[in-house]
Amino acid sequence: PRSDRGLRVIQDLNLLITSDRGAEEDARQEALSVLRELGDEGPLVQKTGIRGVLAAKTNLDPLKVIASLRQLVVEKPMSFLYLKRVIPVQRVIGTDLGEIRKVASEMASVIGERETFRITLEKRRTSLHSADIIKEAASDIERRVDLENPDKVVLIEVLGPITGISILRPNDVLSVDKELLSRGRP
Repeated sequence: PRSDRGLRVIQDLNLLITSDRGAEEDARQEALSVLRELGDEGPLVQKTGIRGVLAAKTNLDPLKVIASLRQLVVEKPMSFLYLKRVIPVQRVIGTDLGEIRKVASEMASVIGERETFRITLEKRRTSLHSADIIKEAASDIERRVDLENPDKVVLIEVLGPITGISILRPNDVLSVDKELLSRGRP
């Protein structure tokens, strides 16, 4: 873990988890419980020092975790009292515009020639401007942009000195509330 004004983040995290502010410890325990239920014998989940944000390292494939959690939300909705969103993270880098550009460009090969993309940015504890981060990340991706209905999302999660980058399908992030609502549960 590295510290930046109280920021504690697992350096090789592969999931970001959000909760309500103030419910981080309950969400941490819940995340450990559901990850173990999915078969991860040694998940690591820690508070980051950013309210409502947890960092996790699972030994399972993060994208498969999302699919399994989605199924678990349907089968056992009461297992999800504190988790709000679970976000797969494919690469973790230092928060640096050049590094963000380089890694986004390297990862973009998973966006097919006929596919579209958009960049979604969530930034916390950084003075970098959103427009600058998005411009750098997109600069070497030679695919069509579709902000409304993209085939892929370049997801950039800035947590102070570290940044997580993923290239996902739009439904590869689990939103517990949206899942419950789509299934007719409040």
